[in-house]
Amino acid sequence: MTTQQTSDAELAGRPAAYWTGVAYKALTAYTRARQVELGYTQPQFWLLRNLSENDISPDGKGMTLRELREAMASYIRPEDDLAVEAEVLLERGWLTRDAEERLWLTEEGERARVELGRHGPAIRAALHEGIDDADYVTTLKVLQRLIQNAGGAPATA
Repeated sequence: MTTQQTSDAELAGRPAAYWTGVAYKALTAYTRARQVELGYTQPQFWLLRNLSENDISPDGKGMTLRELREAMASYIRPEDDLAVEAEVLLERGWLTRDAEERLWLTEEGERARVELGRHGPAIRAALHEGIDDADYVTTLKVLQRLIQNAGGAPATA
């Protein structure tokens, strides 16, 4: 069986939206699978990050699930159930809940956030294997231009 090589000219004619969708699904699935292997989920990590004054939260104040969903609206996936994910973190003692249904990060939860964040570089390294930084930056610049050409808002992440 022979593998047919696609020419650069053929690749240039391929639809970017298709390939970015395929990339999104593959990269997200890979990242989430590695996180589950390490004992946590991506939404759990996002909850910790969004409640930490040392990370995404501007003030470290507690938030309701509704407020957290709004804060994560640009990256949460439809299948992510923050209520279920928060219950796991409550059981672990990483979050507490007050009388107004606000979730708060505990000291143990802050330590867990820091520890879980240490896994990110290894996941990134595995995904970036064989890709030099210059090529990666060029790819991101091309994607930013495609977004701009489509009338999309510039990404801040």
